[in-house]
Amino acid sequence: MSIPYSVDQLKKNKQTVDIITLGCSKNLVDSEHLLKQFEALGYNVRHDSENADGDIVIINTCGFIGDAKEESIETILQFASGKKAGNINKLFVMGCLSERYLNELAIEIPEVDKFYGKFNYTDILLDLGRAYRADLRLERIITTPPHYAYVKISEGCNRTCSYCAIPIITGRHRSRSVEDIEAEVKNLVSKGVKEFQLIAQDLSYYGLDRYKTMKLAELTARLSDIKGVEWLRLHYAYPAHFPFDVLKVMRERENICNYLDIALQHISDNMLKKMRRNITKAQTCELMNRLREDVPGIHLRTTVMLGHPGETEEDVEELKQFIRDIRFERLGAFAFSNEEGTYSYSNYEDTISEEIKQARVDEIMSIQQELSFEVNRSKIGKTMKVMIDRRENDYFVGRTEFDSPEVDQEVLIAVATPNIQIGEFYTAQILDASDFDLYAK
Repeated sequence: MSIPYSVDQLKKNKQTVDIITLGCSKNLVDSEHLLKQFEALGYNVRHDSENADGDIVIINTCGFIGDAKEESIETILQFASGKKAGNINKLFVMGCLSERYLNELAIEIPEVDKFYGKFNYTDILLDLGRAYRADLRLERIITTPPHYAYVKISEGCNRTCSYCAIPIITGRHRSRSVEDIEAEVKNLVSKGVKEFQLIAQDLSYYGLDRYKTMKLAELTARLSDIKGVEWLRLHYAYPAHFPFDVLKVMRERENICNYLDIALQHISDNMLKKMRRNITKAQTCELMNRLREDVPGIHLRTTVMLGHPGETEEDVEELKQFIRDIRFERLGAFAFSNEEGTYSYSNYEDTISEEIKQARVDEIMSIQQELSFEVNRSKIGKTMKVMIDRRENDYFVGRTEFDSPEVDQEVLIAVATPNIQIGEFYTAQILDASDFDLYAK
């Protein structure tokens, strides 16, 4: 352990902490909290810097699937080389990959000063001779554009999907209290945040562990009552045992976006059973119809998985037809990754080649590209509320309530438009559309 520094010494020495975040927005929230702790101690802090050469570098890793693990390991090795060359002083690793392979990583990459898991990352402060500031537990340094933020409402997952390593990494579902989340949102509003993405591994389960009843509807209603909350968007719902009361809240509250991110993964009963999704095709179709009926105009985002063990060509054709029938406004597809420790790893043979998996993903995304173009063309001539995120070349780039940051399409407005301010809402008329973008004035 290094000798503790006083705050005055830190400022004088201009010690810099670089945090690199890999993976999902839930990891990003953890990084933002840690950045605030270091800033309060007098460190210069940077996030995802192009030249991450601070005295201390912290890598927040992802360990969900093969590609994410590979990216995390490559990043660690890159900075391990930098430490060996004397470019950085301390190198720490935290997050999901570190939680999952803590002992193995410590042996394989000794250049890292210490590996931390998903939930004990604040021990980095203690190992530097500093104390965690409990009074700052709701404080963060926002790394997104300052007008929007992610709010994590729970950790962990109680589902037992065959392919998923998340419960292995994060443990059982743990809901934050409604009051705690309210306090965080109020604090963010006071700092100028207008748009909030509610995130969790499983939004549907929110409240069951803490309150013995589903509380997502109550939570969203209470957050929408906070003055200054302009947009509230829901991410990562689970289809089985869906909390339907949240749809009434969504329909009746103007600042709750008519948008739902709900991962379905597949549709054939054969695959839903093998994936251990605890839902049938008939129940899924009923749910999709209910979502459309209860919230007219709702935009649905989903993800589907191709190449899970046991998937047949018939299953893929059934999924294609389902996607054409439901016409998801937003859809992503990814290939099955055989993750050690999961039910699939122990009970199925991963016999489908990577080439076939990727070909199936490409087929699905080709269908979605056509559907997305049709959905976008239907918006030409309509007037929509748009949040401006940034300026890029000849356009201001914004989003509608149906578009979440980073993952969804954008609205492009010519920079010649007078008096446009980043971080503000505008009424825009849609002039034209491409597969994944809208053009407006």
